[in-house]
Amino acid sequence: MTWFVAFAGANGLMAVAALAAGSHVLKSRLGPDQLSWLTQAANFQLLHALALLALAALMKSPQSIALLSAAGWLWMAGILLFCGSLYWLAAYGSGSLGVLHWLTPLGGLSLMAGWGLVLISGLKSQ
Repeated sequence: MTWFVAFAGANGLMAVAALAAGSHVLKSRLGPDQLSWLTQAANFQLLHALALLALAALMKSPQSIALLSAAGWLWMAGILLFCGSLYWLAAYGSGSLGVLHWLTPLGGLSLMAGWGLVLISGLKSQ
């Protein structure tokens, strides 16, 4: 549980820093597509930082801890893969991922799978 609180803080900090850098420092240096990728990555990262924080607060029963912990790890993988690949695209351009272009959708699937586990945990607690 405490790992997810720490992950929430780290991801929230990085997302806000990325948004601030995009708005103030990088706005004139990045093209419209790159700025869009940066903003999308930071928004997804910030949203999931808040979700990780809420997840840590919800971990109360042994049943919920297993599912919610798995959800948290899937979200962390999704943040790294989805947001990380978008940050990479923002920094290096659209052709820069090469054969690793599958990182973005794999990260998105990880984020969705995490939300699916939250759904299952909620349904099981009824």
